[in-house]
Amino acid sequence: MDWVLISFYAFAAIAVAAAGAVISVRNPVHSVLFLVLTFFSIACVWLLVGAEFLGVALVLVYVGAVMVLFLFVVMMLDIDIVAVREGWVKFLPVGVVVAVVMLAQMLVLIGVKARMASPLPADNAAAAAADVSNTTWLARSLFTEFLLPFEFAAVILTVAVVAAVMLTLRKRTGIKTQNPSEQSRVKAAGRVRMVKMDVVRPAVPETVVDAPASPSEKQP
Repeated sequence: MDWVLISFYAFAAIAVAAAGAVISVRNPVHSVLFLVLTFFSIACVWLLVGAEFLGVALVLVYVGAVMVLFLFVVMMLDIDIVAVREGWVKFLPVGVVVAVVMLAQMLVLIGVKARMASPLPADNAAAAAADVSNTTWLARSLFTEFLLPFEFAAVILTVAVVAAVMLTLRKRTGIKTQNPSEQSRVKAAGRVRMVKMDVVRPAVPETVVDAPASPSEKQP
């Protein structure tokens, strides 16, 4: 029985199911949890085929950093935050399910890698042919052969971030905001304004005369 192929299909099926749940569930917190499961399943696939650097980078960068950004964007959306914050216990079942599935994937991955007597035929095949490590081969390929797609991806991500900020930006009353167009049209004369004020002398407090002490306050 080919445990590697079975594990690959299992991880891929979980990733597809979790990705479908990301766009189908209505609760934004549940969507973020399923997105974490999607990233983790894809990382397991990368680790299974021998691309350890991509798998670890996917977990550290996307699960560890990008998910924090996604949660920040979710909090910026026009949703009922009060209803989301109330009763965090109701999110516990979905969180437990995602945690259990991730734990099962880690155990399966460890077991499959332990059973593998030899690496996959495609495991680091290009890196082995170039007689370099997998990380070195990936960096050379990414910044030489695939530099243009890499730059296009960076531009698309930048445009997506700017579009997300513009879509969630709303004018609110009673809050000071910046106007970049007015700031760029400002002249040197309008940056500093000289204000002439008259000198105001502080009022001299009146001298308080101590009243004579009463007989009861005198010391014996």
